[in-house]
Amino acid sequence: MDFLTLFLLYLCSVLAVTALLCLCSGRKESFLARNVDRASQVLSLVIPARLQRVTHRALHRLYHTRSSLFVVLHMVLQALVFGEYTWEVFGYCWELHFHLLLLLLPYLLLAGNLGCFLLCSRADPGVITKSNHASLVRVYPYDGVMFQRGIVCPTCAWEKPARSKHCSVCRTCVHRFDHHCVWLNNCVGASNCSWFLLYLLALTATAASLAALTAALLLQALLLSNALHGTYLDAQGHEQPVGIAFLVQHLFLTFPRIVFMLGFVVLLTLVLGGYSSFCLYLAFTNQTTNEWCKARSFGGSHLPSQPHPRQLGYTNIYSKGIWRNLKEIFRPPTAPERKKK
Repeated sequence: MDFLTLFLLYLCSVLAVTALLCLCSGRKESFLARNVDRASQVLSLVIPARLQRVTHRALHRLYHTRSSLFVVLHMVLQALVFGEYTWEVFGYCWELHFHLLLLLLPYLLLAGNLGCFLLCSRADPGVITKSNHASLVRVYPYDGVMFQRGIVCPTCAWEKPARSKHCSVCRTCVHRFDHHCVWLNNCVGASNCSWFLLYLLALTATAASLAALTAALLLQALLLSNALHGTYLDAQGHEQPVGIAFLVQHLFLTFPRIVFMLGFVVLLTLVLGGYSSFCLYLAFTNQTTNEWCKARSFGGSHLPSQPHPRQLGYTNIYSKGIWRNLKEIFRPPTAPERKKK
C-alpha cells in the first residue's frame, strides 16, 4: 500500500509539473509563470549554478524551437495505455460478459482524437502572409485596449491584425492566435482552433471511458471474489472487516499493471477535463488563451475613446452570444462576410 501511495504521489507531481511547464511556457505575465519564477529563485539557492545553466538552456530550446519530442511522447503514452487495455482489461471484461460496444468505445474515441490530432497538427493555424494580410486586417475590429491600430510586428514588418500575435516558436504571425501547443508542435489559431477543441474533447472522453471501464472491471472482480464482505486478522490477532485500504492493496497485488493504468487515466481525465472546461469557456465567450491571459491586466469595463487604457478596464467586444461564438469557431469569419453584416 505504501508503494502504491508513493507511486500516485509521484504521478501527480509529474503531471502537475508538466501542466505548469506547458501553461507557463512563453507567458511571462501569467500568475502561474510568476509563481514558477519564485520557486526557481528558491531552488537556485540549492542547485549548482552549472546545472541551472544547463537546465535553462535545455528548457529554452525545448519550448522556443519546434520539436517533435512531445508529439512522440504523446503517441508513446497512448500506445502504452491502449496496449495494457487491449492486453489485459479487454480480455478480462470480455470474460465477464461486458457489452462489446462498451469495450470498443475507447477504440472509436481513439480514432476520433487521433484524426483530430493529425488535422490540427498538420493544418495551417492561420499564418498571416503578404497575400492575405490586407483581408485579415478587416476581419476583426480593433478594441483600442488590447489590440490597437498601427502596431507593427517588428519581425514580419507589417501592421498586426486585431487578435493576431507573432509566435516566437513558429516565427510567424498567426490570425486569432490562441497559443502554441508543444503537444501538437503547431500553433492553435483561427483555422485549426475547431479541430483543437474537438481533439481535446475526444481525448478527454477517451481517458474517461478507459477509466470507467477499468474501474468497472476492478469493482466486478471485488464483487465476484466476495472481498467486500471479507475479514482479516490485525496485528493483535483480532478479526477486522476489510476497509478501502485493504481492498486497494488487494487489487494492487492482484492486478498491478491495471491499477497503475487506472491511476494514470483517472489523473489524466481530471487534468484534461479541467482544461477542456476552460477551453469551452473560452469558446462560449469568444476569447483566445492569449486574450484571456492579457485580460488579467485589466478589470471591469472600458471606453475605447478614453486615454490610458492600461488604467481602465477591459470588455470583450468580440463575443456575440454562445451560439454565434461557437459558429465562429467552426466557421471562421472572413473580410467579405463581415462586410455584408
